Amino acid sequence: MLRTFKHFFFALLGVFALHVTLAQDQEGFISIDCGRPYNSSYTEKKTQLIYVPDTNLIDSGESHSILSEYKDDYQQQLWYLRSFPQGIRNCYKINNIRNGTKYLIRASFLYGNYDGQDTAPGFDLYLGSNFWDSIKLKDAANSLEKEIIHVLVQNYLHVCLVNRGFGTPIISAIELRPLNLSYYKAQTGSLALVNRFDTGSDNPYRYPYDVHDRFWYLYNSNDNWLNISTSLPVESDDDTFQLPSDVMSTAVTPKRANDPLEFWLPDDDNTTQYYVYMHFAEVQKLQPNESREFTVSHDGELFKPRSPDYLQSTTVYSSTGLTGGQLFKISKTANSTLPPILNAFEVYAVKEFLQSETLDRDADAMTKLKSSYGIKKNSWQGDPCTRGYLWDGLNCSYAGYDPPTIIYLNLSSSGLTGEIPHFISNLSNIQILDLSNNSFTGIVPEFLSWLPELTALHLEKNNFTGSLPVGLLQKSKDGLLSISMDENQDPCAMSLSCKKKKNKINNFVIPIVASVGGIFVLLLTASAIRWGLKRKQRDTKSLSQNGPLESVKRQFTYNEIAEITNNFDKSIGKGSFGTVYRGKLGNTQVAVKMLSESSVQGYREFLTEVQLLMRVHHRNLTSLVGYCNAETSLGLMYEYMAKGNLQEVLSGKSTSETLNWEDRLRITMEAAQGLEYLHYGCRPPIIHRDVKTTNILLDKYMLAKLSDFGISKTFPTDTRTHMTTEVVGTPGYLDPEYYRSYRLNEKSDVYSFGVVMLEIITGRPPFLHKFQEKIHISDWVTFMLERGDMTSIVDARLEGNFDTSSAWKAMEIAMNCVSSKPTQRPTMNQVVAELKECLATRNDNAHTESRENSIELSPSAR
Repeated sequence: MLRTFKHFFFALLGVFALHVTLAQDQEGFISIDCGRPYNSSYTEKKTQLIYVPDTNLIDSGESHSILSEYKDDYQQQLWYLRSFPQGIRNCYKINNIRNGTKYLIRASFLYGNYDGQDTAPGFDLYLGSNFWDSIKLKDAANSLEKEIIHVLVQNYLHVCLVNRGFGTPIISAIELRPLNLSYYKAQTGSLALVNRFDTGSDNPYRYPYDVHDRFWYLYNSNDNWLNISTSLPVESDDDTFQLPSDVMSTAVTPKRANDPLEFWLPDDDNTTQYYVYMHFAEVQKLQPNESREFTVSHDGELFKPRSPDYLQSTTVYSSTGLTGGQLFKISKTANSTLPPILNAFEVYAVKEFLQSETLDRDADAMTKLKSSYGIKKNSWQGDPCTRGYLWDGLNCSYAGYDPPTIIYLNLSSSGLTGEIPHFISNLSNIQILDLSNNSFTGIVPEFLSWLPELTALHLEKNNFTGSLPVGLLQKSKDGLLSISMDENQDPCAMSLSCKKKKNKINNFVIPIVASVGGIFVLLLTASAIRWGLKRKQRDTKSLSQNGPLESVKRQFTYNEIAEITNNFDKSIGKGSFGTVYRGKLGNTQVAVKMLSESSVQGYREFLTEVQLLMRVHHRNLTSLVGYCNAETSLGLMYEYMAKGNLQEVLSGKSTSETLNWEDRLRITMEAAQGLEYLHYGCRPPIIHRDVKTTNILLDKYMLAKLSDFGISKTFPTDTRTHMTTEVVGTPGYLDPEYYRSYRLNEKSDVYSFGVVMLEIITGRPPFLHKFQEKIHISDWVTFMLERGDMTSIVDARLEGNFDTSSAWKAMEIAMNCVSSKPTQRPTMNQVVAELKECLATRNDNAHTESRENSIELSPSAR
């Protein structure tokens, strides 16, 4: 929205001269000063907002200062800008954003004649992979800003500027402000700001007056409107909008009592949908014989009368999208002695962002590749698979609204060195991989054979040594994979002859070793435990030479692990595998799982977890930091989860505070997303087999992550509906059908997740002891549901502070998950989709009893 910010910020100078208070809580705020040449944050004097430079958020563009003659008119974040004279598309990547959060996202632009050309540019603005808006600056003196209310689905955000040939793109500031999910809801899409006006006021407002840092602009009232106001504060008990008192203390009313207040929606081609929010508060103390009542109408539709309370905010808003060109009229009723009023109003246009960004694990692999090798390609910015702006050397597959995946990667002649990075194994849909004409060294890694879709692998003109992995050779032999290995330094890397020669030697050596080894075992094995230990040591050595551990993050020696854990002085958990210790790696806290020397079963689980964690990467799965692969000491190092496991939090063992209903729903969703990723984001799919509340960990921000993959199992992707395997898992969470039939499929995890949901909702364990009997939680809930009393089911420690509608929805999901027949259980895709509806239900009904002041616009009964 274009307007004269010169007047805006001159007015702010006067307002903030009042020295209101210290800045309010800025938790979740992200404020970026684009192009600022100083690599340090600062506090903006007028708003007390903390801004950071954009240095680490983009690797292109040039820093410039606007001319000094314009600086006095604007706050500090607009004094500098970043211009992009090179490349068609240049993108910011803003990290550490919580996905699922609704944000007000604002991009600000001020030309300020920085280049002395006095020609303001025009260009396009993108949010992620989707077009947001066109930017056309009016002149050097007027700034322009674009705002959108958008729910982020990743934990990062791309903001991109695209050169359309109308001048060099520039940007001055990017700001993100978290909002409650119940704010500003559209049936579909995101909401781009068209207008936000404070009527009847002489001053514009933003933070700290508005806790969400919404900009309230001055409305140029027509000659038929009269400004009215109060010096008393106006309350906003309604948590839905949290309107600023200073905005709501002024209003307009028609000069002639019988006239309506009118405003129009933008007139366009009727393809854009609009949402309107009108804010009211009575600012005059009415006498006993006075009344103010009015109706709101648009396009001939009349809505029921409203009478705003004195010094109390109320909001009337459209619940569905409206077409452009409509006239809104606020008219007094026949019973009213006073004309209508309007304190503020907002208009938003729906923006449909239909293109998903690249699948998380693919995008993560490309980001790591770019960072690890310092690749400086102009096109390697923003989302890798954005249509029309693909990264150079990539091709992607698109399937409807699903995230695109990378199927072709050409890194030939890119000057890459060292060993092939393990994160390339994340590109599970890659079909053609070209790494030729670089300086890669070492052996060709085994993980390349794990790429299920790979059909062509170009490794020629590198410095590889040794033979190709057996898996790659077998795929080549079966005609499934074409491999090019010409012109490598080691002849063994270019031919099968060395492999064959080694096999002849091994045919001679292995029987001798086996015989000696057999005698050795007979002499030393006094018990089954010692035999198991010997096997573990032997397998460990083999794994370190040929297996996946060499491809995982960072390897630590036993002495380093001992130093990190302060000689294992703080145990934070135990299991069949051994003990978990708390440690510190630099300034980062970690958890170290050390394998017990006598644990044969634990060792198998250890190997399973290593192999799985190598190829799974998701925000809601615990992350591997490193490992210890000593001769007799094996350990895994994870990110430290400060809040412990979910069972401890639910039971109150780790905290005295009761987990509130909103956090329970969010944690349920996050755990579901982690499990959904295992089932549908991995190839082949993975069945966890031990989903329970103790295996759901919480970090310091209460972000939930699924953990403990020691008994997880990959699931075939052909037409088979199940696999037959031994029964493992935890009583109470174990699928009874799997227990009876030994038939395992992803619905076994769904059952376990249903038990977890019941535990979260009720605060009760999987087994309840009633009248000297052990009753499963699902049976108890079934009995209680027949009584229809949700209050008796939901955790009593909530003291009734939960949303009934979302509780019923969550209970419905949970009970479907624990259906006795697997075919009647939903998939985790369906569970996640239904949980999103559940969260929406909770947000729709949040603070229902206190929302008399937030009125949904709906036609009156006729």
